[in-house]
Amino acid sequence: MALTMKINETLKTPYYLIDERRLATNLEILAKIKRRTGAKILLAQKAFSSFYFYPQLANVLDGTASSGLYEARLAYEHFGKEIHVFSPAYKDDEFDELLTYADHFVFNSKSQLMRYKDKALAKGKTIGVRINPEISTQDAAHAMYDPCSPSSRFGIKIDDFDIDIIKHISGFHFHTLCQQNADALAITLQEVERKFGSHLHQLKWINFGGGHHLTRPDYDIELLVKTINEFKAKYGLTVYLEPGEAIVMNAGFLVASVLDTVQADYPVLILDASATCHMPDVIEMPYTPKVIGTLTKCGQLVRLASHTCLTGDNFGLYRYEKIPSIGDKIVFEDMALYTIVKNNTFNGMRLPAIYARKIDGSDVLVTSFDYQDFKQRLS
Repeated sequence: MALTMKINETLKTPYYLIDERRLATNLEILAKIKRRTGAKILLAQKAFSSFYFYPQLANVLDGTASSGLYEARLAYEHFGKEIHVFSPAYKDDEFDELLTYADHFVFNSKSQLMRYKDKALAKGKTIGVRINPEISTQDAAHAMYDPCSPSSRFGIKIDDFDIDIIKHISGFHFHTLCQQNADALAITLQEVERKFGSHLHQLKWINFGGGHHLTRPDYDIELLVKTINEFKAKYGLTVYLEPGEAIVMNAGFLVASVLDTVQADYPVLILDASATCHMPDVIEMPYTPKVIGTLTKCGQLVRLASHTCLTGDNFGLYRYEKIPSIGDKIVFEDMALYTIVKNNTFNGMRLPAIYARKIDGSDVLVTSFDYQDFKQRLS
């Protein structure tokens, strides 16, 4: 079903809008999963780190998953609860500070484990290793996001697994999914058991990673619940999930304005937003974001593009019953995830302000940006 969003005409575009009511809907789904399975759910901050919303998320979630020092510090300062951290390699000059924030450390290799385990254990930290079950469940469109690809640098493979590792850890972590359903998790777990099953009874916890689209309408929650409960009954482990996208799915928007219309291969609407700057995954994945009010077939075909100097800074081709005019608003859907955390000021583009739409429908400015935010990143 297509999303709708009431536009506040008084707000200056471009801006992100995070809808707290939609966040609450996602959190209700996650809370039910927790009640039915006893699993713990963490926010993967790499997808969404807007800490203004952390108190709402912390009411349901068990903590955060961080990729390094700054994310862990942000979680410590604004989220609290459990702080898990994984990095392919930690830095000596950051690790001591990291120990003051995080309480769960996951190491990517035996050498990293042996380098840092004593420091972590001396501070009472929980430690584990990331494993690579070498089972790819991605489609071709997500190949660059496949942690089990032959070129992946993530996790210890069974051929490299040393029995000495088990003596020092209490958990396994794996992350193999990207925007996937419970069937992909079930397939992955079969391979984890086949390769690493003999070690599971010696552990206390296991982290099934992220990439679970738990709040998507077609997500198979019944299969997820069955899979988690059967695994827990068999091995007696605490199970963690660390979704990012699922927590904020369909809860965010990017609102832009039409600045001009020009003619190329199609009519082109030039917007005051940028795919390259404000939603980089449109270019990186790539994908075409959904836009409120567009048609799936028929209608007039137009290209939505940015006003940067980059020729390829396009959002995609869209169909309209009537082509929008200069000054009209364009509302991009699902813009909470991997947008604010990735945006940039290429070409001197202003970063969009961030607004929260409260439960009562009012819009509150969270933060805005200006020239200094552009300048301070430069020399």
